[in-house]
Amino acid sequence: MDFGLVLQTDPPAAQVVSLMKRAERNGFRYGWTFDSAVLWQEPFVIYSQILANTRRLTVGPMVTNPGTRTWEVTASTFATLNDMYGNRTVCGIGRGDSAMRVAGRKPNTLARLGEAIGVIRDLAEGREADVDGQSLRLPWVKDGRLPVWMAAYGPKALALAGEKADGFILQLADPFLTEWMVKAVRKAATDAGRDPASITICVAAPAYVGDDLAHAREQCRWFGGMVGNHVADLVSRYGEHSGLVPEALTEYIKQRQGYDYSHHGRTGNPDTAFVPDEIVDRFCLLGTAEQHIAKLRELKALGVDQFAVYAMHDAREEVIDAYGQQIIPALTR
Repeated sequence: MDFGLVLQTDPPAAQVVSLMKRAERNGFRYGWTFDSAVLWQEPFVIYSQILANTRRLTVGPMVTNPGTRTWEVTASTFATLNDMYGNRTVCGIGRGDSAMRVAGRKPNTLARLGEAIGVIRDLAEGREADVDGQSLRLPWVKDGRLPVWMAAYGPKALALAGEKADGFILQLADPFLTEWMVKAVRKAATDAGRDPASITICVAAPAYVGDDLAHAREQCRWFGGMVGNHVADLVSRYGEHSGLVPEALTEYIKQRQGYDYSHHGRTGNPDTAFVPDEIVDRFCLLGTAEQHIAKLRELKALGVDQFAVYAMHDAREEVIDAYGQQIIPALTR
């Protein structure tokens, strides 16, 4: 199992770079950031510094979207980083939540997302692609490589990930839901004539190491609110009891009142009071190092290839070090 670190690009950018360097020293192989241009600093600028200050770390957004930047700009940015630092980027992509809604736009359609996945990958790897009816190619790309991993929850999005993406990003660490969604992605891959084993499975969620469970829950409760935005979209699309989305995912948002993106991904987010302890425990990794190891082994047995640690809490350095000293060695032996 690989491990990644996920950060928001809050200023100063030097601190983001420093934490990524710390993560690499502790055995993390991926460095991810949020991508929401209004709420945080521009990640691609910071990726250049992360890559320059690390040797092996692969970096990318968790996640970008097809609407914030034009597709040729996104592809060219990845290809430039790869040319400078040696194919050490990955494109995490989704419909767009905070990046689109904060700017007053709706998330992208799945059709647009599916088209963007192929175009961005083709352009970044030096192939010709059609962009808005215009045939384009980046002539300077040599030996480029850009895996595109798609974030998804609902049945149609899971199917799209299986049909077109190189990897699947699931932003929660509940074993029951992980098993259900991984099966859906792999079935879609098989139905599309692809090798389901070729799709990398990445689970991303907050991790907090320690025996003060009450404190850990309060540090990570924001995550249930963030996931709740996507769940609310699913409920509005499919209904509460459609059978198309597990009630283990949708049931908890009944008391959700609304969401202010100015608190997005922040500890103490006042819009996440509706999130019960049970959801925090299910969606996140909390407790002692031994408890983290046990849950990660369960996820690994379900086919998870990478666990990406959301470190938006008051113990970022401590969690990075605990993973490096105790947890990563136990999962990579």
